[in-house]
Amino acid sequence: MEKVLVVGCGSYMDAGYGCPGEWRCLKAAALGDGKFTEESQVVGFVKCECPGRTLVPNTGMTMKLSEIKPDKIYLSTCMANAKPDCPYSTAEEKAAMLKEKFGIEVIIGTHDYK
Repeated sequence: MEKVLVVGCGSYMDAGYGCPGEWRCLKAAALGDGKFTEESQVVGFVKCECPGRTLVPNTGMTMKLSEIKPDKIYLSTCMANAKPDCPYSTAEEKAAMLKEKFGIEVIIGTHDYK
């Protein structure tokens, strides 16, 4: 079973736009749906906070505290497809930062649930 860390958009979670960091990403991971290629164990869930300065340190702290290095990092569907999108950086830029820092594959998006 793959171990994964999910990063969600804090603005969308806090504003209640249907992504409170809840069941959709977790369900997709557990079932191996959407962008997950197999059933996966979520070992961390990070909330990205505007303007994104804490994304890398919070991801690192989550991995340290969970004591499990994830096989992959997933940027949630709300981060990948949100409209309006993030005014500070693209999902691709966030993915590149995380991959560069941690050397872990970063997947953009988690599920296709509505």
